[in-house]
Amino acid sequence: MQPAALDAAILEKLISAAVAAPSMHNTQPWRYRLNPDTVALEVRAAPERGLRYTDPMGRGLSVSAGAAVFNLRVAVAHFGWEPVVRLLPHRSQPDLLATVGLGASPGDGAGTHDDPHPGSYDAPHVAPGSYDGPRPGPQRGLYDGLYDAIWRRHSSRAPFSGRRLLARVLGELTEAARANGATLRLAAPGETSRLLRLTAEAERRTCGDPRRRAESRDWVRDTGPYGIPPAALGPRDATGRLPMRDYLGQGADGRRDGHPPAAVFESRPAIAVLSTAQDRRTDWLRAGQALEHVLLLATSYGVRASLLHQALEWPDLRWSLSDAHRTPGHVQMLIRLGYGPMGPATPRGEAAGALDGGGPAT
Repeated sequence: MQPAALDAAILEKLISAAVAAPSMHNTQPWRYRLNPDTVALEVRAAPERGLRYTDPMGRGLSVSAGAAVFNLRVAVAHFGWEPVVRLLPHRSQPDLLATVGLGASPGDGAGTHDDPHPGSYDAPHVAPGSYDGPRPGPQRGLYDGLYDAIWRRHSSRAPFSGRRLLARVLGELTEAARANGATLRLAAPGETSRLLRLTAEAERRTCGDPRRRAESRDWVRDTGPYGIPPAALGPRDATGRLPMRDYLGQGADGRRDGHPPAAVFESRPAIAVLSTAQDRRTDWLRAGQALEHVLLLATSYGVRASLLHQALEWPDLRWSLSDAHRTPGHVQMLIRLGYGPMGPATPRGEAAGALDGGGPAT
């Protein structure tokens, strides 16, 4: 495919794809810049939209930014380029989380997909191992069908049916995580119960923490481009089996105004565990890319998803999520998968507002 010319319209579509990524409480803690010298898109942290109490180390912010990086990869490939990704490329700029370059397309014979020499992936000024795009070998189909899924992917916090995931679909989701440097596996029933107990304990702690509770309520918003509209919160499980996040908590009078009526959720939830071998900032960014690849692929198969992140927000509970005998490494996300209604769309900031100065001429 011959790459499109990078003009203002294409740049807007690239940034729009990036901001469509999921983020904690839909804070969208990112901003972008087109580097005119390298013709690479920079993904930078926007700490002013971080979660000071819920995510003090910025792990969730980095995972969210990683998801945005993957959407950029998909969009860049959609318009005919080869995405070339660098994670944390400059130590002197800690807010610069990643760059996504516009490489020559494989069809031009100059793309990186078919390069038989893995060492050529690292430019001389880049630390070895920092390349985080598709690995060597033919991967032209890596992004097939995913661009359209970007606009259809929404978290579904509604009850799912009891229909089991197809083994073939689960296998493809597992491979999608692996292609991005992470592992994904479906928890067995006994482990699912343990993971849900830890999630319920995290939910109990958060509801009892005034600062976290206030932070969560602050991001439930009726208007504006950030946060979660009340209509998208979803019901709580009437049986108490599934500890869905309580964004609003109890009011000062003990009432739970603004919550949808409770509903009965699936009795045997399918919980997938996303992990990485290590737990550095680069691993958080890779986990975000793996997460978004899984979510987009699931969307393309009509599989709904919601994220159970609560236990990851408490260090001791996050440590307990990992069973050394079953899950070596570090858990980065619990993903509830199933079949059910599509989740409602949540707002997004305009591409122009997320893009810092600089860019192609109109």
